[in-house]
Amino acid sequence: MRKPIRIGIGGPVGSGKTALVDCLCKSMRDRYRLGVITNDIFTREDMEFLVRSEALSADRIIGVQTGGCPHTAIREDASMNFEAIDEMTGRHRDLDVIFLESGGDNLAASFSPELVDASIYVIDVSGGDKIPRKGGPGVTRSDLLVINKIDLAPHVGADLDVMARDSRTMRGDRPFVFTNLKRGEGLRDVIGWIQHELFYET
Repeated sequence: MRKPIRIGIGGPVGSGKTALVDCLCKSMRDRYRLGVITNDIFTREDMEFLVRSEALSADRIIGVQTGGCPHTAIREDASMNFEAIDEMTGRHRDLDVIFLESGGDNLAASFSPELVDASIYVIDVSGGDKIPRKGGPGVTRSDLLVINKIDLAPHVGADLDVMARDSRTMRGDRPFVFTNLKRGEGLRDVIGWIQHELFYET
């Protein structure tokens, strides 16, 4: 049994994590064998959304109820997620990718390097253009930063050029992508990054 690539997807509540997972699954499922593990504090709402959306078949989506503080379940004590990974790989022994979506948390949350091979952090424009310069591990150390809901920029007074500048300052050479996942804008860039950086496809 080969080991699937594990990609963590984190970010604050409402930033678009589940929307990104949904888009990635629907765009990649014909080429790659996928599984998803979602984390919610008290419900399995994100899992249920993905099942209703038919992102993948229901047996390829597992919902973890973390209780308490959601970032603990992806870093300090990731045992529930490791159990879910074991369950998923037991069901499907030929997986290429497992997406692990964290519960919504603040900018301080980050994935344990033992849990995931790479992490994508999702923020959105609705909080204003100050978010990238506020920093935090998700913004500064994630392998890919996704800045979502760019269509809202003119409505909230956010300057995308400022967000790009501050992202470069805070992240150095680490990449970032602007997206409007509602319309699929920028999704191809995210998939291209996964293929190039994690599958070493050219």
